[in-house]
Amino acid sequence: MVNPMITKKEEKRLTVNDDIKKLFQEIYAQQNKPNKETDEPKIRVSDIISKMAFYYEKIRNSVDDKEEHLLHKNAIDRIIRRQVSIEQSRNGNEIASHLLTEMIRGGYLPNNKLPETKIGEVGAIINKYIALKKLSAPSLEPLPYEERKEINRWFIGLAACEIEEKLKGDPITKLAINILYTTLEKNILFPDDSPYIKDKDIQIFSGIYKSYLKADRDMTSYVLFKYYVADWQNPDQASLEKLARNIVGLHKAISYQLDHPLSPQLARVIDRYAVYFSILSEVISDNPVAVYDDFKKDPKAFPRNIKSICGKRYKKTRSKLWRAAFRSIIYLFCTKMVLVFILEVPVSKLLSEPVSYSALAINVSMPPLLLFLIVLFTGLPGEANTAKIVNGVEELTFVEKSRQEPIRLRQPIKRSGFRNSFFNVLYGITFFISFGGVVYLLHQIKFNFVSITIFLFFLALISFFSIRIRKRVRELMVVDAKENIFGFFTDFFYIPIIAVGKWLSVRFSKINVFVFVLDFIIEAPFKVFVEIAEEWSKYVKERKEDISQ
Repeated sequence: MVNPMITKKEEKRLTVNDDIKKLFQEIYAQQNKPNKETDEPKIRVSDIISKMAFYYEKIRNSVDDKEEHLLHKNAIDRIIRRQVSIEQSRNGNEIASHLLTEMIRGGYLPNNKLPETKIGEVGAIINKYIALKKLSAPSLEPLPYEERKEINRWFIGLAACEIEEKLKGDPITKLAINILYTTLEKNILFPDDSPYIKDKDIQIFSGIYKSYLKADRDMTSYVLFKYYVADWQNPDQASLEKLARNIVGLHKAISYQLDHPLSPQLARVIDRYAVYFSILSEVISDNPVAVYDDFKKDPKAFPRNIKSICGKRYKKTRSKLWRAAFRSIIYLFCTKMVLVFILEVPVSKLLSEPVSYSALAINVSMPPLLLFLIVLFTGLPGEANTAKIVNGVEELTFVEKSRQEPIRLRQPIKRSGFRNSFFNVLYGITFFISFGGVVYLLHQIKFNFVSITIFLFFLALISFFSIRIRKRVRELMVVDAKENIFGFFTDFFYIPIIAVGKWLSVRFSKINVFVFVLDFIIEAPFKVFVEIAEEWSKYVKERKEDISQ
């Protein structure tokens, strides 16, 4: 018989901190924000004509190896670059009009939803950068051609990022970044004797964009640009002229921050907190009122909700892995395989090498098969990872569970010249062993010189792409991976192959024939054709309305 004197132990109530209360309020406010439809004119395009542009964008993106979340920003960059470089447009409003219309046609923005006033707002942004570029010309004149070209490319990248922010920025993201910054600035300590203490704020701030928003180099550069140029939103002529005179020094300062010695170490900390915060935001977004009420009624509900969201995120990541692998195969096939395999037979005959059709078949099937196996055997995070995420989310949310001990960074490791030379020699040996072993095995199965070269080419590229694909899983990992002797030796001999794959990817992305043809030969006339078709559609509609009256 149960002792009636035994009472159920009351669950300890926890206090939600003020920052997270603001997050609850903002998410609730945005979800319940009235959808105000105004009578102001909207930017509208023909749905039928837009389908052509939409499918073109799908084809164009399939032969580029950029991440999916960057497609919107990259499309803005590409359209502006074409307008300025090929079509020689110099008027911000004219460029903005073409840009927004093309973005709607391409499916990046909704049709008949964007007010026409956006053209003026985006045009003002473009005009700022056109003015800055023109004023900066004397400062860039003494620089080598490649450096001038890089800074001019940088201007367009900055403009694309600011327009992206203008079109897609939302209050929840802005608040999330501020909360993360407040938390990390308090919890991270640089070494006391570090010469980099002055860079702490800017490194944490830019690191949040890289980890939480998955910002690329251009987007992070724009964040740093705004940090250094405080009045950039509405600069006057004097501010623009001063900025133009110092543009070279500013570009160097931003490049230094992008490649800061403490960035890798700081990223490992920020990455974990980015996972905690993204899971927390998703938990709240499901039902802000119910989640908040559960803190008082059922304290165990919050950890259950976190685990549920983690499970959903893991499953979604699996599907993203397959989608990324599929996109990588299409990219490799369209941009690399076709050209290489077209050349294999004639080059083999030119070098008097016997053509091996079995080797050709292996080279054709190897990339998709290898990527398939890599994705198939990529493990998702387990229960230990979920448990740590629960603890991390609670640390962010509750006053009682906030971090007591700060995270101390180490000074960057500086090796002696002798040790660096020794490691370089050792790395070179592993490089020759790795590739030499593969070459020996291929030679044993009668691969000729050309087939071996093609196999190594794709082995390196696929190895690098597999790292990028599996990054989606690593982004959710907050527990340290367990080391073992097999993994140690695998890394020892596999890293050189991945390094070569990265080098090839960077070099070949600059000479992507398909992207060049699409961007500089097909896109401009195609967009002119779409414009004419759009105008014709409007004309026919007007005539039809006239007849019906």
